[in-house]
Amino acid sequence: MKPSQLRYLLACLMVAFVAGCAVLSSEPGPEAQNAAQRINSEIKEYRNGGAPPAIRGDASGYVRGGNLFAQVYEQVQMHYVREVDEEALVTAASQEMRKRYPDPSKAKDKDLVEAAVYGMLGSLDTYSTYLDEEHWRSLREQTRGRFGGLGIEVRKEGDYIEIVSPIDGTPAARAGLKTGDRILSANGRSLEGVLLRDAVLELRGDPGSKVVLGIKRGEKPPFDVTLERAIINIASVRWRTEGNIGYIRITSFSERVGEEVAEAVLALKRELGPRARGLILDLRNNPGGLLDQSIKVSDMFLDKGRIVSTRERFYEHHYDALNGDVSGGLPMVILINNGSASAAEIVAGALKDQRRATLVGTKSFGKGTVQTIIPLSGSDAVKLTTAVYLTPSGHSVDGGIVPDVVIPMDEKDEGDPQLRSAMSLLAGQTVARPRDVTVR
Repeated sequence: MKPSQLRYLLACLMVAFVAGCAVLSSEPGPEAQNAAQRINSEIKEYRNGGAPPAIRGDASGYVRGGNLFAQVYEQVQMHYVREVDEEALVTAASQEMRKRYPDPSKAKDKDLVEAAVYGMLGSLDTYSTYLDEEHWRSLREQTRGRFGGLGIEVRKEGDYIEIVSPIDGTPAARAGLKTGDRILSANGRSLEGVLLRDAVLELRGDPGSKVVLGIKRGEKPPFDVTLERAIINIASVRWRTEGNIGYIRITSFSERVGEEVAEAVLALKRELGPRARGLILDLRNNPGGLLDQSIKVSDMFLDKGRIVSTRERFYEHHYDALNGDVSGGLPMVILINNGSASAAEIVAGALKDQRRATLVGTKSFGKGTVQTIIPLSGSDAVKLTTAVYLTPSGHSVDGGIVPDVVIPMDEKDEGDPQLRSAMSLLAGQTVARPRDVTVR
């Protein structure tokens, strides 16, 4: 693969919430137009003359450059990670449209088409979705590391909104919200069955405003938590020394994380000098982020070998270490837990498989898919699962990565048993070492 191709691919591939790629310029093809026409006909049939002419509008022309459903349908057929059946897509679209608007007279054609698009994408997987202008702008703010809200990464799990991870130093983390918590309501409004993008906007708001969340945690009775919204400035990388051991915390893989981790490693080496006994990379409660940043971070601790592979429907891409180990081969421990997802799992999986680091903690979240943001012809976009990623040994992380040393967190323990275990391993030098034979 040429360097220019690699740069373009890294710009366009993403894990979890990322933005990029070129705007569509051509009209959808015949198959996509046929699928859109089926939805248009379904809208007319569904209305059955029940709506006044003033509310109707043009279902095929309200999006500049062509029909929204046709555009999204074509992207699904071209780029979704697996082959999909037209009949299944159209059926899911129709069902969601009717479910969301049981009385079509109360909806514009634009609303019905958007509902159909959400139904089609929602039938694919948890992460694929449509982004209108407001939601796409919100997504770009998040990946740049500054936005307003509560500081939680969430996903749709069935009909519920589930917390993937609270972000360090944010209102959500300070309130004690945890990975796996379900958000039942916000200020008394039920979030059951609400679209993920709408739930995110419900949780965000002006800094200083308050929101009461209804939370369900495991088998415990539901309870309310009051949080005050704030500007979320994500400090993606923090570092410190623990005796003669360097500690680096990565909270998310947003822009510039690779550079910031490299700066942290060099600063720790200067501070510790020859006394350095090892390095701890803390990826706990890291919900992921940009694929290219996870590759950069992995690369800086490997001299050679495979980092990750991405498998699309028609192609497979391999990313190998190129730049050398900036730590000079310092022994490493990586901390993970059930809030470590996506890009965090790429780093953990790469350094575990290459026996470059020992993993300590609990099993990771288990998100092994890559999402790409594909801008449409207007100011909207579609977020589509375009690939699965594989660790150097060829394994998917769906279901989670099991650490080498399993250390559960004990709520009765006021300290950090996982961090203590990592430091003990490094002090005794009983950790994985860089090896000559690498996995490819």
